[in-house]
This record gives sequence, C-alpha cells and structure tokens, in this order.
Amino acid sequence: MHCCPDAIIIGLDAPNDSDFPNPNAAGAADDPMAERHELLTWNDVDNLVDVLVPQFRGQFDAMVIITRGGVVPGGLISEVLDIKTLLTATVDFPEQASKAALLAWPNFLQFPGDALLKDKRILVVDDVWGSGRTITAVKNRVLSAGGLPELCVLHYNPHRSLFGTARPEYYGAITDARIIYPWEGGRGLDHILVDPRGQEP
Repeated sequence: MHCCPDAIIIGLDAPNDSDFPNPNAAGAADDPMAERHELLTWNDVDNLVDVLVPQFRGQFDAMVIITRGGVVPGGLISEVLDIKTLLTATVDFPEQASKAALLAWPNFLQFPGDALLKDKRILVVDDVWGSGRTITAVKNRVLSAGGLPELCVLHYNPHRSLFGTARPEYYGAITDARIIYPWEGGRGLDHILVDPRGQEP
C-alpha cells in the first residue's frame, strides 16, 4: 500500500472549527463539534490530481468510475494516465442514518460485467472516502469478478471511515472536513435558467 507522502493534509490543524460552520445545522456556529465544510476551486482539484499522479506505478487495464462523484476526477486522471477503458459503477445505500442502515447491503444499480474485470488491474476512482462504504463495496465486487482493484480518491477522511485502518492506495489529501467540489456548489435543477416563456431551455 502506498503511503502517499505527497498528500496534502487539509483541515486537521485548523485553529477554529467555528470558522467553517455547517449551514444545515441550527446553531452550528456555536457548536465546536459541528462538521466543517471546505469549498474547493477547480485549481484546487488540479493540484490534487498533480499530487496523485506521481503515486501511480505501472499501467492499469481499465478504470471503474463510481458515479456520480468519481466522474470528474476519473476523467481527469484517465487523461493523464491514458487509460482508455472507462467503466462505471453506481451503488445505492439506504438513506436512513441509523446503525442498521450503515450495515445494509449495497444495491448495485450499474456495474461492469465480470469479463471486463477478470485478471485485469483496475483503478477504482471516487471523489472522497468518507465512510468508505461505497468504494469498498465496489472493490469487493471487482475482487469477486477476479479483478485486481486499487482505490483512488481525491480526499481521504479517516475520521469518518467505518473500516478501521483500511484506506485507499492513492489519495490526494487527508481531511476532516465535508468537501464541496466545484461541480457541486450552487448548482442543481432549481438553478436551470428559465426562458421568457416560462419554459426550461
């Protein structure tokens, strides 16, 4: 496993968590235990990819991109590494925040066939390892198909991980914050422009 010596540590030494309140929590600014948020720019993402690239060794046969968070980082990394076989995996977990939900089996809405994975070195990409459930579920499914998965994320959050000392082989930064990527902030269906006739373009 790679130790990621060049990984950027984000937020772990921040002097005051109240500088980054959770906007969804009442009184978050007064709660030192409230989840911190960090808003990234596209330049920040480029820098994280620059940290990741020197960590890779050898050639990958294919990439499995976890939707939707892994789509942008997967595209950037595949261009740099010249990985031409790009596959996608979509995993669903129950939304309830209960202990039982955390232990629920994943529902694979989309996954590549075993023949595309067997005996191949596969780079599995997502934006973040938070709890680690999604990317670990994909890793195990690739293993069961006979593939050789290696995990890659922009951010690794050991404070939220459900998997002890397990970690991705490749990560751009360690963080304790909730990361908001430039493709997430201030966008959504409610921001689609409406033309003068009151119809969506």
